Amino acid sequence: MTLAAQDIEAADLPDNLQKRDYSPYHLFSAEEWSRFRADTPLTLTADEVQRLRSLNDPVDLGEVRQIYLSLSRLLSAHVESSQLLFEQRKRFLSMSGETKTPFVIGIAGSVAVGKSTAARILAQLLSRWPSSPKVDLVTTDGFLYPNAVLQRENMMDRKGFPESYDLGALLRFLSAIKAGQPNVKAPSYSHMTYDVLPDQFTVIDRPDILIFEGINVLQSRNLPADGKIVPMVSDFFDFSIYIDAEESLIHSWYVSRFMRLRETAFKNPESYFHRYATISEDAARAIAEGLWHNINLKNLHQNILPTRPRADLILQKGPNHLTEKVALRKL
Repeated sequence: MTLAAQDIEAADLPDNLQKRDYSPYHLFSAEEWSRFRADTPLTLTADEVQRLRSLNDPVDLGEVRQIYLSLSRLLSAHVESSQLLFEQRKRFLSMSGETKTPFVIGIAGSVAVGKSTAARILAQLLSRWPSSPKVDLVTTDGFLYPNAVLQRENMMDRKGFPESYDLGALLRFLSAIKAGQPNVKAPSYSHMTYDVLPDQFTVIDRPDILIFEGINVLQSRNLPADGKIVPMVSDFFDFSIYIDAEESLIHSWYVSRFMRLRETAFKNPESYFHRYATISEDAARAIAEGLWHNINLKNLHQNILPTRPRADLILQKGPNHLTEKVALRKL
């Protein structure tokens, strides 16, 4: 499941053409991508990066320099272009009172692949550009149905699959954001209790940039036969990113993270997974393997990986959890 899998098979092309001529993406090595940072200053410290990264994610200042500075420069260019287009359209339509709505960046990918770290680092870098844009970050976890609902519907083993999210709430939230409404509420989620927090929200008040992160944010759906408008989550995105890696690597990272959490967060008696901290290491590893194969791998194959070709940019990670290749959709 590498980037090459998106290319047209060689047998489908004339003999004198290469597959890359038909790919919708420009493909760069990490070293080639790093050159696009130009003179972009590094505004994060090593301590800040350490606080931003997730458990088992080794991203450091080197990775920030090589990958994320160039990416923040590209995204800033997209934001500026969007703002310029808005001003031109406003003049064209003679709409003097209208204000620009947030630029929304979607980040998708499997569990344990590093989406949260990427989202937090990008949020910090973008907010520190000279124009000092207001940047907010929201994850889709809060839009999951509460465990009580999932249990009632016998869907706990489908948590994280598309049907486990309150799609109506997701679309209402993004519609309000794109309409420029103030003080839009995003529901909160606790990884400690593994559940949505009742009556707790994060208030998003007209940011310049909103990063929206979740495993299924690029998910499509069947189109209605009657032609009525049925928006998808990704319809609200101005730019989308997919964090990618070989399946075997994600599997290894997931199990490793589970075993690390068993020695840390799971030891808290309030943790939903506290029971896994008290069993043997072999038993815990067997449970992690079962969760991967029975839930997360199925979700990856059925719902997450098929959305990869819809992304504007793909970061492909290697065995060391660091980005090795970058694919940028052609304009």
